[in-house]
Formats: sequence, structure tokens, C-alpha cells
Amino acid sequence: ITEQGARFLARTLVWLCSLAVWSSSAAQDESIPHNCSSQAGNLPAALKEAIDCGENLPWSSQQTAALLLSVRNLTDSLHKHQLRECQGAEPEKCPPAEVPDNGGLVCVTVANKRYCKPLCNDGYDFAFIRRSRLYDVCSERNITGHPEYRWDSQYVGGNKLAECNKASFQVSGAKTAYFTKDQDCLTTKSSSRLQDAVVEGFKAELEKEGVQGEARYACLVCGGQ
Repeated sequence: ITEQGARFLARTLVWLCSLAVWSSSAAQDESIPHNCSSQAGNLPAALKEAIDCGENLPWSSQQTAALLLSVRNLTDSLHKHQLRECQGAEPEKCPPAEVPDNGGLVCVTVANKRYCKPLCNDGYDFAFIRRSRLYDVCSERNITGHPEYRWDSQYVGGNKLAECNKASFQVSGAKTAYFTKDQDCLTTKSSSRLQDAVVEGFKAELEKEGVQGEARYACLVCGGQ
């Protein structure tokens, strides 16, 4: 390995470790060391450099494996970090909705009810037919004799709203319940323009369904791939 390649590997690993530490803490936590945030800010450029180099990266098999291990651990940390975006929404007594793998959830709160719309990535479809079921609702109910907040899910109990299974055709959901081929959940979330379009589209659907009131605590979260 060249001296330049060794320096690049070391720098990339430092940024990966720094971002992993940073992403495992709350984004607003003042206890996060300053060097973690500053190092993490340089990570996208380092990763782009690695991608541009492609198979020409001057690393040994052990160094490549070490980087892959760090990326895997970082991916887990980042996934948990982005899931927290929907936490803290009202009504607070609603259990957090489970985000489907190979898809995502767009959620808003209107009049003390939490509305979440499951979406599947291209190449995946819902386990149950839900063409006329655009979203699921969490609200206060009195089923067991005691008021509690529950989701009106197709699944019995719990907070699972949908599953996205591998499929050749997408026929179980409404047309708007799928991300396009070149814009899966993570691609959509990485663009404020695309994410806003999904959120605003969901708000428009709720209004069309007769849900009246200010939509608050909007968020889009993605499941595992």
C-alpha cells in the first residue's frame, strides 16, 4: 500500500468512527465532543473520494475488510439515528409505529391523532391488500375498559402497520403507496425537495379523506434494506 493510500484509509476510518459515535447520541446533546461533529462533517467528501477511486483503492484485503466492518457498524448507527426523527410526536402515548423494511413511513399528527402511511420501495409489495387503505391511525380507544392509545393496524395488536415483501408486481396498495424505481425511501429522504413532496402529498390525501386540522410533527423514516 502506498503512503498516500495508508493516510487516506486512516483518515476515512477516523471519520467513520467519529460519525458512528456522533450518530449514536441525540443530535441536540451538548455533551457530544466538538471533534466528532467536525470530523463527521468531512465524511461525505471522504466517501465520495473512495467511490470515485472504485476498485483502484490501494488497500490490502485486511484493510478493505476493516473498512467494510466500520461501514456496517456505521450503517446500523445511522439507521437508528434517522428512526428517532419521528420520536416525541404527539400524542405521546401512541406507541412508535414499526417502520417496514424495504420501505418507509410518512407520518403527521392532526387533532390528537397520529396518521402514518406505509410506503414500499420499488420491487416490493404489501403483504395485505390495502388499495383503499392509505394510512393507519393511532388514537385513544376504550377496548379493554381502560382508555389507551392504539394503532388501527391490519395486524393484531402491537405497532406493525405493514410489511413490504419482494414482489414482481405492485398490486396491493394505492399508486401513491410506492416509491419510484429511482427514488427509494433513502434517496427520497436524502433530498429535501423529494421528502417535502411525499409529506405534502400525504397531507393532501388526508384532507381529501376529510381529515381536518393543522398537520404537525411531520416526518419520513426509512426501514432497513
